[in-house]
Amino acid sequence: MTLDELFATIEARKGADPDTSWTAKLLSKGPEKCAEKFGEEAVEAIIEAVKGDKAGLTSEAADVLYHLLVMLAARDIQLSDVLDELARRQGTSGLVEKAARS
Repeated sequence: MTLDELFATIEARKGADPDTSWTAKLLSKGPEKCAEKFGEEAVEAIIEAVKGDKAGLTSEAADVLYHLLVMLAARDIQLSDVLDELARRQGTSGLVEKAARS
């Protein structure tokens, strides 16, 4: 499954019954709850990275990507917009890009 396919599935669940879909349940709780859940999953991924648990980090990284996409969908931000932003930054030093934001 690609991120595009996963994002399309998440978008399709926006109108689904929250009693039958975890994604619909998250989205029904609003963008703030989706952001909170993303944060929880990010912390769990950090813990696994610090522990050096490759399997745990792999699993948590999948959760982070999923919850990031749910959070984007909750705020009506398209995955393609994020990918376009990454493409715009490509070829620019991370140090230069960060300095330009200041």
